[in-house]
Amino acid sequence: MKEILREIGMIARALDSISNIEFKEHDLTKGQYLYLVRICENPGIIQEKVAEMIKVDRTTAARAISKLEISGFIEKKDDPGNKKIKKLLPTEKGTDVYPFLKRENDYSNSVALEGFSEKEAEIFFDFLQRVRKNVEKDWEFVKKGNKRNY
Repeated sequence: MKEILREIGMIARALDSISNIEFKEHDLTKGQYLYLVRICENPGIIQEKVAEMIKVDRTTAARAISKLEISGFIEKKDDPGNKKIKKLLPTEKGTDVYPFLKRENDYSNSVALEGFSEKEAEIFFDFLQRVRKNVEKDWEFVKKGNKRNY
């Protein structure tokens, strides 16, 4: 069997490393851009949903989101219907940097898919979604304190 997950991991780490270097000039540190993009694209989202989208635990998400708030990229607002809920919203600073993050993402996508036909890219995307959905089942299972049998 091919080591598909190793390849995916190498791709993810390489792109993450590039982003961390390039986003330094915008005062975004390791991995924060992932959270900022999700918040800009989903204004009013709650922290738990961001963690779920990025596939990290709540503590990791809380730490990154807190840093974004301290740096002035996002703000937390009370939900009028439920005081326990804090909605996450991009600030002007966050909204201003979002187009740069989007351009980087689009560029990285085009580099990654260089030499692929449109049909091949669609098929590849479908395969990756299937892989993600398969892994998500185990992620949810383990996240709830269970152990996998392998």
